[in-house]
Amino acid sequence: MANTSDIKNGLCIKHNGKLFQIIEFQHVKPGKGPAFVRTKMRQIESGKVLDHTFSAGHKIETVRIENRDYQYLYQDGDFYVFMNSKNYEQVNIALAMVEKAEFLQEGMMVNILFHAEEELPLVIDLPMHIISEITYTEPGIKGDTATNSMKPATIATGAEIRVPLFINTGEVIKIDTRTGVYVERVKN
Repeated sequence: MANTSDIKNGLCIKHNGKLFQIIEFQHVKPGKGPAFVRTKMRQIESGKVLDHTFSAGHKIETVRIENRDYQYLYQDGDFYVFMNSKNYEQVNIALAMVEKAEFLQEGMMVNILFHAEEELPLVIDLPMHIISEITYTEPGIKGDTATNSMKPATIATGAEIRVPLFINTGEVIKIDTRTGVYVERVKN
């Protein structure tokens, strides 16, 4: 078991029965009274940020986590199947655990955060951008590039996004997976 002097950015701890990752911290030694450590922590499961103050010397339970690269293979019922790119082991992850799943593409590399002692997947991070083909959108009008108007479009994964009016069916575009927003047209 560690104490507050071991706190550093990125450290994962178990606090009140939940897993947290330290985002930032500050050791404070006031002129009057005992020293303490002010922290900002992100709950791993929900992503919520919490401010918490530990008294100096407080015991904390550290947790070992690992980031591993996996390749998305396919959906099997209520699970997505991912394969470890180093040892080819497969892992099934519940559909509800994957945020922005509408952007998953077969063969896509994702980063999975694992609780190392329990071999339990905690968070699945998709790449920041994906490249996909437009499978359907209303036809664009030539020369209609001056306005910021957008229209709905369906991409190869089945997700519906908004694209500029000049984008047509069959074109390949780049999409920001965090927001689901069109970034740019990709040249072939």
